[in-house]
Amino acid sequence: MKYFRKILPFLFPYKKYMVFNIVFNILYAIFNVLSVLAFIPLLGILFGKAEKVYVKPEWNGIKKIANYIQNSLNYKITELIDNEGAQQALLFICILTLILFFLKNITRYLASYSLIFLQNGVVRDIRNTVYNKITTLPLSFFSESKKGDLIARTTSDVNEVEVSFLSTLEAIVREPLTIVLTLVSMLAISVKLTLFVFVLLPVSGIIISAISKRLKHSSAKAQKETGVFLSILEETLSGLKILKGFNAEEQAEEKFELSTNRYYKFKNSVLKRKRLASPMSEFLGTITIVIILWFGGKLVLGNSSDLQPQDFFGYIGLFYLILNPSKAISTAFYAIQKGNASAERILEILEAENPIRDAENAEEKLNFNNTIEFKNISFKYKDEYVLKDFSLSIPKGHTVALVGQSGSGKSTLANLITRFYDVNKGEILIDDKNIKEITKKSLRNLMGVVTQDSILFNNSVKDNIALGVDRVDDDKVIEASKIANAHEFIVDLPEQYETNIGDGGNMLSGGQKQRLSIARAVLKNPPIMVLDEATSALDTESEQLVQKALEKMMKNRTSLIIAHRLSTIQNADSIVVLRKGEIVEQGKHEELLAKKGEYFKLVTMQNVLS
Repeated sequence: MKYFRKILPFLFPYKKYMVFNIVFNILYAIFNVLSVLAFIPLLGILFGKAEKVYVKPEWNGIKKIANYIQNSLNYKITELIDNEGAQQALLFICILTLILFFLKNITRYLASYSLIFLQNGVVRDIRNTVYNKITTLPLSFFSESKKGDLIARTTSDVNEVEVSFLSTLEAIVREPLTIVLTLVSMLAISVKLTLFVFVLLPVSGIIISAISKRLKHSSAKAQKETGVFLSILEETLSGLKILKGFNAEEQAEEKFELSTNRYYKFKNSVLKRKRLASPMSEFLGTITIVIILWFGGKLVLGNSSDLQPQDFFGYIGLFYLILNPSKAISTAFYAIQKGNASAERILEILEAENPIRDAENAEEKLNFNNTIEFKNISFKYKDEYVLKDFSLSIPKGHTVALVGQSGSGKSTLANLITRFYDVNKGEILIDDKNIKEITKKSLRNLMGVVTQDSILFNNSVKDNIALGVDRVDDDKVIEASKIANAHEFIVDLPEQYETNIGDGGNMLSGGQKQRLSIARAVLKNPPIMVLDEATSALDTESEQLVQKALEKMMKNRTSLIIAHRLSTIQNADSIVVLRKGEIVEQGKHEELLAKKGEYFKLVTMQNVLS
């Protein structure tokens, strides 16, 4: 239940709906019990043993409300029988019963109606909170998580919380009230018989509890497996071209089917126990009814008993009234056990620690004036250091290129300066200010990022270029596109800047997507540019167009370029050659060529010597 309790704070904004639900459920429970009690005088009339009360009953407090209601009803029946005959009394009881059933059902509807807004509001808020938390978590969190699993937690797990938790709220409020009021009425009819029932009911509870012990464990496995096959589906959709190209469809199908078969087994295990809850509780209730019929029948037939036949049949009716609430509570107990597994998975995200957060007194930095400095930094993703005691200074307005073999730490520096990751040792300074002492938002506002993979969204061209911009100025979007050499192809699109480019920009070529990414960075107009292998995935023609766009973009800006194609960095103010996280050479293009060292080897391998 601890996960159930942690979900409860999401209910607080909707407490007025909860209050309405409780009020209407209280009324429902009252009318539900009264609708059964009203039959007792009716049975008395039919049996010819109606209990006659000639003195109008007096109110003696809430503790004796059941006797007061029963005696008031009997007093009214006595008046009708004596003054107008038994048939008129029968008509009165029928009309009263009809009214009570109407009030019972209308209050039940109003209780459920008020819960609609609470349920849907809580589900919306949980889903929004999970999404917002996902956007704030560091990249390191996602390197250890599967996309499909995160999607499952945001969709199917939240749905399970709605079905398992929120749908049981009504049962938790309404059914215990019905049981309490019914038991009070049963005690008023026969204390001895009710005490006998109290001995029988716990036995049913113990049996039901024993069946549900393994339900949460099976539910957790089923929900986890949902994340697995959604991850496989996401991978398949992303890599469908490769799967087809390598004739690997059957392997993918087999992997997916193994996961869905596991889910099939786990789900069967869960549902077998869940489906057992209702028939088991009903059968146990029937056994209890038979025992009560035997025991109560003996009391009615006994000479010394004051239990009348109509009271006994009314008592049986009241006991049947307990069966459905008891069944609903046992089903709710099962549902909560099942929902706990999903709530746990949701809370794993909501309670995940974010090590990259703003310091308590973090400052807003709005301008970059002098120098970026990497000062004796060391960093590791897991166990082995990728950068070791690395130092580098980048004056304002300079273009610095980082080159080296794969795994030398180039892209890591781009991730560190933007605080996608934090250094393990040392510090990164902007104008002698540690970036950990600057708010993440203001730090990233100083930077434009263009990566090797053009990350675009299923939206219009204009919205993709204006990503993160509060007020979109169409003229500035067009100006940024022209600088990025993108305007020419954009105006040829069906709806120009309003054209939707599809999922991941799949309606565009690689070069077009990259130029949109550059236009996005240009529109932001930051003083610092971080280019992470921005041309490595392009063909020669596209590379030339993108390179010209980059050169225009980098004018009057400080740029850090992670380069794979060395032909793109010959004009850099400084080229830094990395190997295994350390600087092995540094200088201009011509200087490094003359040394005939590590840089010369890289250039020779790429055959770009002029």
